[in-house]
Amino acid sequence: MNQGAKQNIRHLNQGQLEQYFEVAGEPKFRAKQVYEWIWSKHASCFDDMTNLGKALRAKLEENFTLPALKVELVQHSEDGTLKSRFMTVDHHMVEGVLIPTEERKTACVSSQVGCSLSCKFCATGFMDRKRNLHYDEIFDQVALINKQSLENYQQKLTNIVFMGMGEPLLNYANTMKAVERIAAADGLGMSPKRITVSTAGVAKMITKLGDDQAKFKLALSLHAASDKKRNQIMPINETNNIKALTEALNYYYKKTKQHVTFEYILFQNFNESTKDADELVKLYRQVPADLINIIEYNPIEQSNFSKPSEESTDLFMRYLEAHKVNARLRRSRGKDIDAACGQLANKGK
Repeated sequence: MNQGAKQNIRHLNQGQLEQYFEVAGEPKFRAKQVYEWIWSKHASCFDDMTNLGKALRAKLEENFTLPALKVELVQHSEDGTLKSRFMTVDHHMVEGVLIPTEERKTACVSSQVGCSLSCKFCATGFMDRKRNLHYDEIFDQVALINKQSLENYQQKLTNIVFMGMGEPLLNYANTMKAVERIAAADGLGMSPKRITVSTAGVAKMITKLGDDQAKFKLALSLHAASDKKRNQIMPINETNNIKALTEALNYYYKKTKQHVTFEYILFQNFNESTKDADELVKLYRQVPADLINIIEYNPIEQSNFSKPSEESTDLFMRYLEAHKVNARLRRSRGKDIDAACGQLANKGK
């Protein structure tokens, strides 16, 4: 093969690797060895594959690429959160976060370089979308953050959330393939039940998740329970309104029997009144939701939104509880390094 024809070796399945080695005159078991290196052992280059001879490693280098993500920067928060800036082989930057608590170690990963949805409260939404991440690049984030968890907390990751940069359902094929590789026994072996994909609300693709029998958890970034308010902060709602999302979520549940989670950031003087809470309760009862995560707002430079008072937040939570809504208040972590919800924008130095 010439240089221009080089293929990403991780885009070959084990059967295709076996064919390659057969043509190359190598034993069939080499395919299994290489497959283990690129997925289970997370090799970042061919020289990592130490049980292969030098000549064979050179041959792989000549014929294939192994474009693994590189850690460009790691920031440590006072609360133990780690934010990593990863560099792709074509020099794009994306961010991922390790969120440690006593009960769990969670990786928050990105699905796109930037984002095209322009949500008014999210720093990533003010960036341009450069491209989708390939499934192996998403996998790399998880593998590298898992390594950080082992090094810093002596524990493997317990959970993964697709809540970083980008809209996962607008990178559908790569998101699904990444989850498959993360969950595979010859990948990271993590249960899909511990993986949550968060969407701003792409009704057509939520329906497709149902048709494809998705096994992971689904979360909807709602943030307003009326079209009028949601249109103001999330332009995607103009083409994927609440009625369309309600129908899609009910279809998804019908196909998968899996409940969804609502995510709702509280903004002062915008969506935190009793009327807003009542609209949220009514919507909660229209869809198969099992939980509403109420999230405290994390200010960004590009937005004038602010966090409500503790009293206002408490009133909102008590209203939901009084109406038998399963709601939890999520306190943000990593705010001091711009690693909290809505703050990812490659700002760290």
